[in-house]
Amino acid sequence: MLVAAGLSDKALVYLQEEDKTKAIRELIRNFILLAGADWIEELVYRFLLMRGDTLGVSMQSADEALAQRKLSRALISSLTITGRDYQWLSSKTNLWFPMSDDDVDIELHLRGLSWRRDKQPRTLIYNPAPPPLESNVDLCLFSCSPKNLANEEGAKVVYSSPELYLALGELKGGIDPAGADEHWKTARTALHRIQQAFSNRERAPFTFFIGAAIEKRMAEEIWQMLQDGALGNAANLTNDDQVASISRWLCGL
Repeated sequence: MLVAAGLSDKALVYLQEEDKTKAIRELIRNFILLAGADWIEELVYRFLLMRGDTLGVSMQSADEALAQRKLSRALISSLTITGRDYQWLSSKTNLWFPMSDDDVDIELHLRGLSWRRDKQPRTLIYNPAPPPLESNVDLCLFSCSPKNLANEEGAKVVYSSPELYLALGELKGGIDPAGADEHWKTARTALHRIQQAFSNRERAPFTFFIGAAIEKRMAEEIWQMLQDGALGNAANLTNDDQVASISRWLCGL
């Protein structure tokens, strides 16, 4: 009610209880009562009018978290099916834990995964900020073991070594078709920046894109980039077969 009345969080700190009550009464008198039977819609509308940007950021964060969890579960399933042990990095403790028989819900707190491919270590990290790019990347797959990333000094060495990067990807979890093009433009720009940064260092790690909302024109462009080799792989997050396919691909690099 206070937000719908037009009061910001900053303003609320300085207002007395009687001021807050007065603001709510003014809201009711000037808007809620005039709306009649539609008073609930009016209240919600005025709340969203004040907090729309904040809610947008919250929803975006939720979409990203859900997308990350779905991919994590798919990667764990792919490793389990092929009989490979893994370790996982906890976002709560920033410690690596070995594979457990009871892995229910570990994706809720998972920030990284590590396994072996033909006896070679592979470690995937969510949202690192590698020096070659000077900005966060949704996913990075490294040719290194968790021990190399166990502390800040070791992680700095890995992140600064272009030869250790196997694949970098963008993960967009928003399902609203209206925002699909914007998500793709952002991801495409990021992927181009990745390719350029590593090209300057005479390296060409794989790049990939995973999105929950992929419109027809986007799909055509993504397919063309796959054919041209500008993308190493891509998947629709809402298509279980595609998610399983790209998970197998990542685990096999």
